[in-house]
Amino acid sequence: MALVKKGSRRITVDGITYRWRIRRRPTYCQALLWSPLTYAVELADSPGSTLVVTTNQSHPNNWRIESASAVVPSAVADGIRSAQANGWTPEKPGSPFHLDQSEGFFPSSY
Repeated sequence: MALVKKGSRRITVDGITYRWRIRRRPTYCQALLWSPLTYAVELADSPGSTLVVTTNQSHPNNWRIESASAVVPSAVADGIRSAQANGWTPEKPGSPFHLDQSEGFFPSSY
C-alpha cells in the first residue's frame, strides 16, 4: 500500500529519493505513551515495499507530555540505511518491512 502523498516529506539517501510520513494524529496507545512513534518510508517515484520504523520516542501530539522530540531527517536516513542492511528492498512489492528501533522506550503507566 502506498503512502498518502499529503503530509509526506522527501528525503534523498545515497542518491535515492524516498518519501516518509508520520501519522498526523497519534494512535490511542501512542497518545497515552503506551507505544512509541512510528513512521513509514517508501521510494518516491515507484513505490514497492513500505518500511515501517518503530522509534524509541513518543509521538509529538501525545496527550501527556507537551514537548516531545521531533523525528529529524538524519534519523530517517539512518533508519533507511539500517533497514537496507537488514534486508529491506524498497523496489520490490510485498509486505511492509518492520524495523524496530524502540530500545530505550519505556511505556508510561498511570
